[in-house]
Amino acid sequence: MIIWLADLIQPYFSFFRLFDYLSFRSIMSILTALGISLWMGPRLIARLQMLQIGQIVRHDGPESHLSKHGTPTMGGVMILAAITITVLLWANLSNPYIWAVLFVLLGYGAVGFVDDYRKVVRKNTDGLIARWKYFWQSTIAIVVAFALYAHGKDTAATQLVVPFFKEIMPQLGLFYVVLTYFVIVGTSNAVNLTDGLMA
Repeated sequence: MIIWLADLIQPYFSFFRLFDYLSFRSIMSILTALGISLWMGPRLIARLQMLQIGQIVRHDGPESHLSKHGTPTMGGVMILAAITITVLLWANLSNPYIWAVLFVLLGYGAVGFVDDYRKVVRKNTDGLIARWKYFWQSTIAIVVAFALYAHGKDTAATQLVVPFFKEIMPQLGLFYVVLTYFVIVGTSNAVNLTDGLMA
């Protein structure tokens, strides 16, 4: 959004050409996200503690996780807010890939919110059941994969670049959709498995 405003002002104030540089906007994005997190973090944690919204630990998990019982959860709300506000302020919103990433971020964030809500409010340690979680993850990933394929069909965007072999760049065709799907869903679940608190 800011880049559009800067473009309007540039003819009158040359200083605003600085906003055209990706490096400058990257630095400002970092500072904006940091500022939002520092401002929102303590307030959100205090609010969650007041509402007694804490982590429900599964009894069949590792004993080391028992110490996390009661730790404020739903902190992802702060992360989503910081990223979304920062992107809307500093990213080039005419780039369709920005909207694709935001759609995945907010879509998966919504799935995570429902999962946490079921755990905390309904006191269900399993949260959102696995098949529904996978269904929504897959739906979001498929929508984005087809949208990206339709946007970049038969261009360099749907080619596979093979490391160390710059001459080998096969056009993936519809396999691009399959690969994109597995990257999105796989990355999401890899994060959950690494965290160690998800099924």
